Amino acid sequence: MRHPYPIREIARQAGLSEATVDRVLNSRGGVRESTIMEVHQAIKDLDRQRTQVRIGGRTFMIDIVMQAPERFSTAVRDALEAELPSLHPAVVRSRFHFRETGPASELIAVMDKIAKRGSGGVILKAPDLPEVGAAVGRLVAAGIPVVTLVTDLPGSARLAYVGIDNRAAGATAAYLVGQWLGDRPGNVLTTISRGSFRGEEEREMGFRSAMRVAHPQRSLVEVTDSDGLDATQRDLVLEALRRDEGIVAVYSAGGGNAATLDAFDTLGRTCAVFVAHDLDHDNTRLLRERRLSAVLHHDLRQDMRRTCQTIMRAHKALPDEGPALPSAIQVVTPYNMPPGVSP
Repeated sequence: MRHPYPIREIARQAGLSEATVDRVLNSRGGVRESTIMEVHQAIKDLDRQRTQVRIGGRTFMIDIVMQAPERFSTAVRDALEAELPSLHPAVVRSRFHFRETGPASELIAVMDKIAKRGSGGVILKAPDLPEVGAAVGRLVAAGIPVVTLVTDLPGSARLAYVGIDNRAAGATAAYLVGQWLGDRPGNVLTTISRGSFRGEEEREMGFRSAMRVAHPQRSLVEVTDSDGLDATQRDLVLEALRRDEGIVAVYSAGGGNAATLDAFDTLGRTCAVFVAHDLDHDNTRLLRERRLSAVLHHDLRQDMRRTCQTIMRAHKALPDEGPALPSAIQVVTPYNMPPGVSP
């Protein structure tokens, strides 16, 4: 690949040795295919971040480690890279470690590799498991600040959490569903990608608690463990709809909403109210098509800016500030799309 970058810069971006990068770039062989892909990806990342590569200013290399569906991890990548210019005069460079699903051991292996290699900070979206918390502890012990994003690990040594108040978001969804259903009878399907993600679990708990108080007559039917992946989500929702013919509404605390609607369509069922989270590409399209009633949205660009600034503060590059407030929850309908949201 033709590129304008020194080998040491590519090596730093990829987290590999200069010798390994040199072998890949000069096609000397003896390198695994996965390593070759890492080098090529590093060059692509440098191309996207090229406006940030400059002589002046302090440089922070951060790692973004996430287990999430591709549609959300792509939204995070886009949000971060859109915010990089706003962080001048500091220069923030990023390495991405995304996976849609898999055992926690694979995620922990990535975190341990970062702890051994070094990093300016880690932005983490991971399940709230003891072994993941222990891996966070090893990162912090290595001098690497960790900021959790969207879903928290409160029992870990993480520096801060950036995101919405998930319980309040769930209660907000319950209010909307209750208002829109009115006196119409029927049950509500709640979907979460996996119970080990604290953020989604807290959303579901907030929703369940508020529904129990305001609408005790409605049954809630839970679907979980799809990892937000469309094929799995569709099968699980189909099974739930076949078991319960009274389901007329959906609160999606996780994702896979196109698949959920496809399951309704397959059975010729109507979804009267559907409240979801995040204006990713799928949800934006579904909202414009009036397939979703509302999306509970927070400014992901603002969240990414806050995570970077939190890491900078850990390195004393910015003055300390008081405890961070949760991100604002926006109720988005087809009529109040935030500026800049693509179709």
